[in-house]
Amino acid sequence: MVKESGRKVVASNRKARHDYHIEDTFEAGISLMGTEVKALRAGRCSLVDGFAQFTGDELWLEGVHIPEYSQGTWTNHAPRRRRKLLLHREELTKIASKIREQGRPIVPLAVYSKDGRAEVAIALSTGKRQYDKRQALRERQDKRDADRAMHARSER
Repeated sequence: MVKESGRKVVASNRKARHDYHIEDTFEAGISLMGTEVKALRAGRCSLVDGFAQFTGDELWLEGVHIPEYSQGTWTNHAPRRRRKLLLHREELTKIASKIREQGRPIVPLAVYSKDGRAEVAIALSTGKRQYDKRQALRERQDKRDADRAMHARSER
C-alpha cells in the first residue's frame, strides 16, 4: 500500500480566527480509534465547539465532533469523546505555564492529515471583544474595496 504524503486539510475552524486573537500555535498529534481515522479520511469533522484543556499533566481535545463511520459496526466510536493530544513534554510545560499565568483558552484551528498521520493545529489565544470583531470586519471590507478599485483602475 502506498503511504500518503503531503498535507490534506480535513476541517478548519474559521470561527476561531474571528472570535480570538491567535498568539501561539502548536502542531499536535491526536490519539484516535480506527473508525475515527476512517471518518477523518472521508473528510468528516467539525471543530466549531472544540477546545483543549489540561487534565493532570496531559492535554485533551474536547468538543470536537467526528461523526460515526458509516461502514463501522459495534466498534464505532462516540462522536464527541475526549481525545488525547500528543505533544513533547517541553511544549506541554510551555503551554501550561502560559495558561496558568494568563488564563488563555486553547482552541483547535485545523485538523489535517500529514504524511498519513492525523494532526491538529491548536492555538493559545485571547478572546476578542465585540468592537474588535467589527473593526476586523471593517478593515477586511475596506481592503477588499481598495483592491477592487485598484483592479478596475488598472483595466482601463
